[in-house]
Amino acid sequence: MSADPIAALPPLRETIARHGLDARRSLGQHFLLDLNLTRRIARTPGSLAEGTTIEIGPGPGGLTRALLLEGAARVVAVEFDRRAVAAMNELAALADGRLQVVEADALRLDIAALGPPPRRIVANLPYNVATPLLIGWLRKADAIADMVLMFQKEVADRIAATPRTKAYGRLSVLCQHVCEIGARFDVPAAAFTPPPKVVSSVVRLTPRPADQRLAELAPLEAVTAAAFGQRRKMLRSSLGGAFTDPLAVLHELGLRPEARAEELPAEAWIALARARAAA
Repeated sequence: MSADPIAALPPLRETIARHGLDARRSLGQHFLLDLNLTRRIARTPGSLAEGTTIEIGPGPGGLTRALLLEGAARVVAVEFDRRAVAAMNELAALADGRLQVVEADALRLDIAALGPPPRRIVANLPYNVATPLLIGWLRKADAIADMVLMFQKEVADRIAATPRTKAYGRLSVLCQHVCEIGARFDVPAAAFTPPPKVVSSVVRLTPRPADQRLAELAPLEAVTAAAFGQRRKMLRSSLGGAFTDPLAVLHELGLRPEARAEELPAEAWIALARARAAA
């Protein structure tokens, strides 16, 4: 028998059955049970030997086991589903103090309060809250060293999209301004229990140094929300929600008023954000 009590645990399907952990659509739950895949995810950020590794929505603990087996010094698992909290507490009892289980809504948590830096977030995110969680973390990028996150492939494609493509939008601009983006690998639907209707993708987002991004993200959020909220309109119209006189701002920045949001490169969005902040 393995000397590591985590490696010696029974299969996750037994944990699911014992705790009545049927995946709930209302919680966006799809459990990843393949330890080869979860360990691959856990290895993606590199060494976990320092600081705090934060997992959101661990469910029965498949990725949590992998993080511990890959040498994480401290894992904080945030779970909203009380059934899963009971399963995770059993795992914590075997983790020699390396696992803390927090029963909470991750949307309401301050990431910086969950443990000492460097803080990394490694998670198979619940589909129904993945995007709002990510945008909240972009606002707190100073507190985060790295993020390795699994999304629906459609969301992952939006994160990495380039101008003049259908997937390019507000999420693309925000993510790429704050972080270096690295697409890692896809995970087929059949790998999950229950299988979702879509392929999933693992993405690594590493916050850029503070001097390479805006001190406040709110102005960039405002201009991208206005423009991409009416993406088929010309900027002179769509930016009316962000500026009193969008035409004057566009002329001052040398941007074509007839252009549409999907045509603008990153530097144009930063210029608009700075104009908004100065207004």
